[in-house]
Amino acid sequence: MGKPIKVCVVEDIDEVRLGVRRIIDDAEGFACAGTFDNAEDAVTMLPDICPDIVLMDINLPGMSGIECIRKVKAENSAIQFMMFTIYEDSEQVFDALSAGANGYLLKKTSHDKILDALKELYEGGAPMSSYIARKVVVAFQKTSETNKEVESLSPREMDVLQLLAKGYLYKEISDNLDISTGTVRQHIHKIYEKLHVQNRTEAVNKYYGRREV
Repeated sequence: MGKPIKVCVVEDIDEVRLGVRRIIDDAEGFACAGTFDNAEDAVTMLPDICPDIVLMDINLPGMSGIECIRKVKAENSAIQFMMFTIYEDSEQVFDALSAGANGYLLKKTSHDKILDALKELYEGGAPMSSYIARKVVVAFQKTSETNKEVESLSPREMDVLQLLAKGYLYKEISDNLDISTGTVRQHIHKIYEKLHVQNRTEAVNKYYGRREV
């Protein structure tokens, strides 16, 4: 067999951190290269250790796991990160993936599946729990639909929507675009129709592509 897969663990709960270390050390083909109970130490040490994979918790004391990934990836993009967390919230998923995470597992995942996921990630996959994977697919579908709706707006409607997003009042939009407040209302009515929304907040959320899964 070739060299073992080097894994580091960043987790502030002692019982969880030591338990995961034991799982990795006891498994054939794996080696635990280090553990950390905070992100600050991980940021300092991980580039030197250069593990293949880091199992990363999100909710850490001080710096978050997501910020830790951003900082480490900036220095060493080859290190892969597997989020290992209790969170199933879609915003946490996207924050982690946007920061550079390569996979996402829930802590309730069985020991065998954790090892399978680490191996899959090492071999080029992007393992996620089925629940997380479904949320990602749905969110990207919604984002695609939102993009099409926003793209359907006319240039003038986009001007109005951008000013709405900045918090401008109807009169301020009118003055800024040199059109009447009545025309502003007409544009906003059309914007709401095309975006399938009922109010300013929903329209602005769609403009910014906010995902709600």
